[in-house]
Formats: sequence, structure tokens, C-alpha cells
Amino acid sequence: MADLKARFEKAAEDVKKLSERPDNDTLLKLYALYKQGSDGDVSGPKPGFFDFVGTAKYEAWAKLKGTKPEEAQQKYIDLVKKLGG
Repeated sequence: MADLKARFEKAAEDVKKLSERPDNDTLLKLYALYKQGSDGDVSGPKPGFFDFVGTAKYEAWAKLKGTKPEEAQQKYIDLVKKLGG
């Protein structure tokens, strides 16, 4: 378990060093997996209608509701590796 957490934290650092910026869909997926892996299910109110970025992030995270944090962490690690991190 501690090993997964360490690899998750390393992937979070590695993603900042990617040579190319991922496309927006991939960025949303990374965000949602990171939040699910670190905070669990989505919480708090959904951002307002005109906060397009906030709403997109919230909805991406909400789609992962019920996913175990460990599973989200592993998927995040795998995605960062695939992106070259």
C-alpha cells in the first residue's frame, strides 16, 4: 500500500515534467484520477454555470464516484507512464 502511494506521488511529480502538454481530455482524466486517488469521491457543490473549467473538472471527477482510491492511483500512474512520465 505504501509503495502504491509513493509511486502515485512520484507520478504526480513526473506529470509536471512531461515534454508535451497533454490534450484537454487527457488533462481532465489526469485531474479526475488524481482527485479520486487523493481525496476519494467528489465532494462540495458543483461550480456555477459560467465556470466552464471548474464544471468540467467537477464532472470528470464525479464520473469516477465509487472508484477505490487505490484503483484511481494505479490508473493515474499508468496514464502518466503512457504519456512518457
